[in-house]
Parts: sequence; structure tokens; C-alpha cells
Amino acid sequence: MTISNQNHQTFFKRSILILFFVISFIGFSQNKKDTKFKVIAFYTAKNDQAHISFVHEANKYFPKLAAEHHFQYDSTSNWDNLNAKFLSKYQVVLFLNTRPEKKEQREAFQKYMENGGGFIGFHFSAFALNNSSYNQDWNWYHNTFLGSGEYGSNTWKPTSAVLRVENQHPVTKNLPKTFSSAPNEWYRWSNDLTKNPDIEILLAIDESSFPLGTGPKAHEIWHSGYYPVVWTNKKYKMLYVNMGHNDIDYEGGTNKTLSYTFENKTQSQLILNALLWLGNSKKK
Repeated sequence: MTISNQNHQTFFKRSILILFFVISFIGFSQNKKDTKFKVIAFYTAKNDQAHISFVHEANKYFPKLAAEHHFQYDSTSNWDNLNAKFLSKYQVVLFLNTRPEKKEQREAFQKYMENGGGFIGFHFSAFALNNSSYNQDWNWYHNTFLGSGEYGSNTWKPTSAVLRVENQHPVTKNLPKTFSSAPNEWYRWSNDLTKNPDIEILLAIDESSFPLGTGPKAHEIWHSGYYPVVWTNKKYKMLYVNMGHNDIDYEGGTNKTLSYTFENKTQSQLILNALLWLGNSKKK
């Protein structure tokens, strides 16, 4: 082989290598560019198999949704990450069936929200009941921010409900006026959300759902009333979603999951709408 041919081959190999690195860099840059926003979910997943099941489901479902819609989803069970430095990397915070308990965590979350952060709280994340393991000892969160106050009561056994869209909003975009939800344990609250001017109710239980629940206790079956299940506080970029309790085979003793929250397509569209609305909104 001549020196000239060797030089040509060396040049060709180098050109291919350079081209490979350029393509890889462009792909990497494009992937970074395509990541529209970042979501961080906080969870505990230690109490109530129905809540644990939902958390595990969410941590499988949201990464797939993130890949499809070009946002980043991370999750952590370390609530000490609820601090200003850590939160500064994320546009949206999720509480998966738990709330923070430490004073410094709560203060960091309040500042994050007051500075324009986004939030979705699921199901038990709003729970508070004095003389329980989750006392109502965080006035800003339960009364000012969520508006719901203390837990009042719930339906049982977890059942599907017909939900009705109450107000047009980016979260309810392309949702039918009414639809059937995934099975869930539904909550009633101590505060009347309809009397709070800061609260905009987006979904409520439709009258066609009654009686809702199967008991066995009579008070676990609702026969009438107005029950908001999804709402936003207009002073913040936030959403509360009552859903987040999968049906579990407690009666049969297997503790197997009998229903999954995100298998309901219409309900999941609402969650996607919420993530895109919060993630793509500009900070105040």
C-alpha cells in the first residue's frame, strides 16, 4: 500500500469519527432542547396498600408519559429534598399521597409556590384530621392553599363515579362534560370550597353517581350532596386531584391491586393537561 493510499484511508477514518461525534452531539443537544420542563414527585409509600399501589403505579406511568411528551420526571422518597436549592431545578412538584411534616420542608414548599412553582397534589396529600397521625397543623397549606381544611368523611368501598366538568380551564381541555372515573375512595372536606373566591372547582361528582360507595357502614355511602374532586387555587399554579386510591383485595386477603388510576384514559388526559399547563407556564 502506498503512503498516499494510507493517508487517504486515515483521512477517511478520521472524517467518519468526526461525523459520528457531530451527530451524537446534535442528538444530545436536541434531547436537551426537547426537554420542556422538569417534574419532581415526592412520596412515602409506607401506609395503606391502596396508596402504596398508586405510588408505584405513578412512578411507572409518569416516566413513560414524560418520554412521550418531552419532559423530565424524577421522584424521591427523601422529603429533606424539599428545599430551595433542590426545588430550583424543577418547574412542577407532585405530592403522591403524602405531605411534608417538617417545618423547614413546609416553609421551602410555601416559598416555592409563592415564587411561581407548579404543583399537583393527589388524594391523601390533602388529608388532615386532628387527633390523628396527620393533624391539621399547617394552616397555610390546608386552609389558604388547598382551601379544603380538615378531612370530613369518605366513601367506601372504592368505586367509580361519574365526574362533571364545572369550569372550562386548560386542565379540562378536550374532556367530555361528564365521564366515569377510575375506582377511588372519595373525600369530603370541612370547608365549603364554593364559598372561597380563590378556588375554582374544575370537576365535581355528578348526581347520577348516587348512591356512591357500598359500605358496609351506612355513612360510607353518599346519597346526595355537592363534592368537588379537582380544583385549583387561582392565586397559585396548582391543582388538587382527589384521585389516587386504587382498589385493593382487602376482603379476599390477597392485597392484590384490583384497579389502576391511570388506566382511565379520560382521567389521565386531565393529568396530562395539568402537567403541560403547569410545566409550560411562565413563573410569576
